[in-house]
Amino acid sequence: MSKKLIWRYLIVVVLLAWAVYSLVPTLQYERLTSAEKIELQDEGKLIDLESKIIKRGLDLQGGMHLVLEVNVPAFVKNIAQHQSRAYYDYMDNVNAKFEANPEMDYLDIMLETADEDSLRLSRYFPSEERKTDNKSVIANLLTETEHAVIRAEEIIRNRVDQFGVSEPVIQLVGKKRIIVELAGIDDPQRAKDIIHSTALLEFVLLKDAEYTQDIINRIDAAVKRINPEDISQIDTAVVSNTTSTDTEISVSELLGIDEKDAGTADSSVLVDKNLAAEKPFSALLRNLGWDIGVPVENYYAVNKILNDPEVKRVLPNDLRILFSGRTKDVDTNDGGKVKFYTLFFVNREAGMTGEAVKEAKAELGSVSSEQMGQAIVNVRMNSEGTKTWARLTGANVDKRMAIVLDNKVQMAPRIKNKIPNGRTVVEGFANLDEAQDIEIVLKAGALPAPIDIIEERTVGASLGADSINRGVKSMLIGLMLVAIFIIVYYRGAGTIAISTLILNIFFVLAILASLRATLTLPGIAGLVLTMGMAVDANVLIFERIREEFFKGKTIRSAVDNGYSKAFVTILDANLTTLITALVLWQYGSGPIRGFAVTLFWGIIFNFVSGYFISRTIFTSFTHGKKPLNKLSI
Repeated sequence: MSKKLIWRYLIVVVLLAWAVYSLVPTLQYERLTSAEKIELQDEGKLIDLESKIIKRGLDLQGGMHLVLEVNVPAFVKNIAQHQSRAYYDYMDNVNAKFEANPEMDYLDIMLETADEDSLRLSRYFPSEERKTDNKSVIANLLTETEHAVIRAEEIIRNRVDQFGVSEPVIQLVGKKRIIVELAGIDDPQRAKDIIHSTALLEFVLLKDAEYTQDIINRIDAAVKRINPEDISQIDTAVVSNTTSTDTEISVSELLGIDEKDAGTADSSVLVDKNLAAEKPFSALLRNLGWDIGVPVENYYAVNKILNDPEVKRVLPNDLRILFSGRTKDVDTNDGGKVKFYTLFFVNREAGMTGEAVKEAKAELGSVSSEQMGQAIVNVRMNSEGTKTWARLTGANVDKRMAIVLDNKVQMAPRIKNKIPNGRTVVEGFANLDEAQDIEIVLKAGALPAPIDIIEERTVGASLGADSINRGVKSMLIGLMLVAIFIIVYYRGAGTIAISTLILNIFFVLAILASLRATLTLPGIAGLVLTMGMAVDANVLIFERIREEFFKGKTIRSAVDNGYSKAFVTILDANLTTLITALVLWQYGSGPIRGFAVTLFWGIIFNFVSGYFISRTIFTSFTHGKKPLNKLSI
């Protein structure tokens, strides 16, 4: 045996040993029962085993695929400074143009509108750079938007990691979009809520009672100017059964809008008939002691009024009006219950934000606390936040502080005394799971901008199992048909070709396990395509050998020349496909990338098994001590 063959055999043995070593963990994992997986998990060994197996994509084991997009209008609104009435009018104009032409870039519309209105954007978006022209301001906003997307991707990744999803796919696409793929999750809605939640935590002081009443009076006057004729007709409506003083009317009657615009879920409102004619907005509200209540039936109407341009014009710039995050049940005089939202009138500027949060822990309230048995989140501030919190609470003793999460008030406790230790409690959660979700998003940080879900696709676990069965079946059928053809047509040489083809698939699966890559349904399609390309290479080689043999060459010479002359053609055909696979791998995402990965490594191992190993086998027969007298090809 020549030294050249010894080295070939050694390389083949090393490759086979590596492939077996790489695939053993996957084979072990697939043979585990559910009970055995739980046992290994309790022992802390399952994570180590799962880190060595071939991962399945969401199309093979179920999961969800999300395409997220940063909400640029909301982001721009959040970072604006020195906001004035002129700024609000300008932004209303920009938003109206964007709604009419959503295909246009929002920042381009901002620049165009600012130039038309002769508005200096640097007043509202100051920059450290000396350039203050509108074009430079918009360029800075574009940069900040791109940075916000990158920061959002990092925060989403942190949230997903804490949620416990193994091998998530999170990647940026373009300048505003993020793709998130979570395979094997049990609760898609909960995962979506954690990812999608902006998690902007704010501590905001409430306005005092006199200020709040003045604002309500202004809104009453504005509503009367909007629709005076319809308001005067309220007394003729049918009395509701909820309370003796409430009257039920349609939203369209109250606001003067079409029925189709009013919506079906909130087609009527409850108003206090003693106040309705004189104070139409106040009639929609209820006194809940220290709070202002909004019956759930009135939520749409109140929200519609607060967003009306005429009403916005009478509201001060330092005011925000927010709803509670959930409803509360209030007993009525007749023994029933009515659900209410709570309306809060708070400062526009937050006294402190969640950026100061150092630690958040969800738990049930202890026996010794006022929140006994309730789901709460204990929050601890960092050193700077502790100073701010002490100063804020010390200067506002006996005032109420709203704890706001994503523009929804979770609670509004009264400040009893100065809090010097930088600790507080957030309550008002439905259960411990909800509190734990808030803990996750607070730890990971608030998203720098609101995120919209523009595409969502969920795959069930049963559909994933069916995909595996169909994919494997198609590969086996393809392999069987190819084997029958090539063995019948090329006889003994065909048997060698099929052996190297099986080795090719074996090596591709091994590299997927070694690289901790994810196998998807398109990836299985890539394996099937690889099989076809491997057969193509063998056909080129065998036909070349036949040609040389028919020219009168010896078997040894025909084999050597056949492999040598076919090499360039095989290299050319596979190289073009390899480049395509690399491009798809680099710029593709999700299913496309899964296809590209298996296709790329399939082509690489086509050379290893289809050319190197098969030539080693042929050389062993033709260069041995007893050369072949007849070639089965």
